[in-house]
Amino acid sequence: MKGKVQILKSLLPFGFSAISLILELALPNGRNSSEVPYFVYFLCFLCAFTLIMSVIGIFSKKIREVQAYKSYFRCGVIVLLTLLNLLTAKFNVLPMIFFPAPSRIISVMVEDSDLIIKCIFYSAKLLFTGFFGGALVGLAAGIAIGFSKTAAYWLSPLQRFLGPIPSTAWIPIVLIVFPDTVSASSFLIGLAVWFPTTLMTSSGINNISKSYFEVSETLGANTFDKIFKIGVPAAMPNIFIGIFNGACSAFITLMTAEMIGAKYGIGWYVNWQKEMMSYANVYAGLIIIALIFSVLITLLFKIKDKVLVWQKGVIKW
Repeated sequence: MKGKVQILKSLLPFGFSAISLILELALPNGRNSSEVPYFVYFLCFLCAFTLIMSVIGIFSKKIREVQAYKSYFRCGVIVLLTLLNLLTAKFNVLPMIFFPAPSRIISVMVEDSDLIIKCIFYSAKLLFTGFFGGALVGLAAGIAIGFSKTAAYWLSPLQRFLGPIPSTAWIPIVLIVFPDTVSASSFLIGLAVWFPTTLMTSSGINNISKSYFEVSETLGANTFDKIFKIGVPAAMPNIFIGIFNGACSAFITLMTAEMIGAKYGIGWYVNWQKEMMSYANVYAGLIIIALIFSVLITLLFKIKDKVLVWQKGVIKW
């Protein structure tokens, strides 16, 4: 009985998608719709996807439970999209310039895909260069502060003084110091990642019980063993928290840095389209930003679950 209820619940998104598709085909389009029926294509895909997942759920209990659990939320999203489509593409209730129809937003993703892909690669280059550079420097600084009193003496005041300053506040200075906006943006992203990574790494190492190091000395451990076989593994939960915080700061810094002087990039694309009053392009860019950053954070959580097996599921995404 429970399985039948779950199957019926998993079919709800298909039913709502089908109703939305019928409304889209039955009602005439207004001035706020695209020439190509991209929203029809999207709803056809949505109907096929929800139906296929429901059919798979008949044979897989795990998938059936997931589909049933998420069905109400998916129905809510479909209802919102349908209402937005009715208010924009069908009845022209909302101002067309600020509230483009879903079909127009999808058309931007399709027809402007070459420029969008180019901007994504440009942003990825900046993001990964700055992120990995800042994370490596932050790890090195955090380990040094945690294990060396001399390093802590010199680096801790610098960390406390410079760390709380938002990385975007350094924009006027880095634009003068660095030869181009690419290196300046990478530095700002690295700076945003450096502080939380350094702070959480050093805190994690300082909170390790001294008995671990004392026991390791009796077993003949050298300095390298203490750092990389005891200190870093024990501080890994704190390190990942610092990296997660740094990743969120890096996303914010990336968008801000691209809006002030970059030649390409997804943040530049959104800002440029806003100035051109092309709000369909703005919404398309925002959707792409949300999808990319959500995927990156999900990957970080997957890596964390692989490395910290004993903490899997403690912090969920």
